[in-house]
Amino acid sequence: MSNSFGQLFRVTTFGESHGKAIGVIIDGCPAGLDFNLDLIISDLNRRKPGQSSITSQRKEDDYPEVLSGVFEGKTTGAPVCIVIANKDQKSADYAHISRQFRPSHADYTYFIKYGIRDFRGGGRSSARETANWVAAGAVAKMLLKREGINIKAYVSSVGDIVLKKNYKVLNLSETEKNIVRCPDPELADQMIGLIKKIRKQGDTIGGVVSCVAENMLPGLGEPVFNKLHAALAHAMMSINAVKGFEYGSGFAGTKMKGSQHNDQIISEKGKAITKTNFSGGIQGGISNGADIYFNVAFKPVATLMIDQDSLNEAGEKVTIQGKGRHDPCVVPRAVPIVEAMTALVLADHYLLHKARNSKV
Repeated sequence: MSNSFGQLFRVTTFGESHGKAIGVIIDGCPAGLDFNLDLIISDLNRRKPGQSSITSQRKEDDYPEVLSGVFEGKTTGAPVCIVIANKDQKSADYAHISRQFRPSHADYTYFIKYGIRDFRGGGRSSARETANWVAAGAVAKMLLKREGINIKAYVSSVGDIVLKKNYKVLNLSETEKNIVRCPDPELADQMIGLIKKIRKQGDTIGGVVSCVAENMLPGLGEPVFNKLHAALAHAMMSINAVKGFEYGSGFAGTKMKGSQHNDQIISEKGKAITKTNFSGGIQGGISNGADIYFNVAFKPVATLMIDQDSLNEAGEKVTIQGKGRHDPCVVPRAVPIVEAMTALVLADHYLLHKARNSKV
């Protein structure tokens, strides 16, 4: 039941980290979309391991094989099935934890829930699963492109190195010009240096990914229990290693007075807009047409190359140390994942809005 996401634009994923393949089925994708395989490949390349000196050195091509739902360059309305082969899995790297529980991983909770677990790379709990989301998110971007909606994410902090500039004064085209994906070149160099230092220590570090959806349509989102910001929070909190989500003014808004925080409504060229956007483009759970912006907090990666105390399945005390290839900081590879999950939410709510307001 937990392997599907969305209502009208609905994705169902399958596969494990060290299985033969992973994949996604997209049900509800409208017919007639211009299908851009290069966009899927580009986004997967931004997410895949082995892309730089500060990411996991697992080597995967992550080439998406489209099995159905596309004909002569357009979606047909049938389910779109995309499969990505696993080629560089090294299961032997995980033999030492086959009966041991790694701290802050899903090992123990999966074992308690199911009575069995795939210890090879974490199995279904692995972030390898997110390649499916990126592939599906790229298809969602194809739908949103028709409405001019543009989604951009970037790294805004690593550890205590924080990019404090508002996204509006940043040149977000700089994001992909460095391996940490921070649009401020000077801070990017500092972040890269910190990640490399932490990696040499056998440790890991966390950070924040910020995201903005521009050229938004008003009216997306459902009242009460399916608010747009709640759907975004659900999506972001579903990403591995995420510990926090804030949109609009977020926690900083708690330090403001209402007279400062309220987004006053004015008319510009006959259109209602707000003078400010502390609401983050969402009011009453429904988009108002302004930019949607939010931050996603990622914890330090749980696999460390230093000794940690833990227990095995028999309840005996053990000392455990990570082996194999792991990210010292997840946020550079998380940027396309945040974009993808944002696209899936917005595409789903776009279709819900069109269905609710279409003329029969």
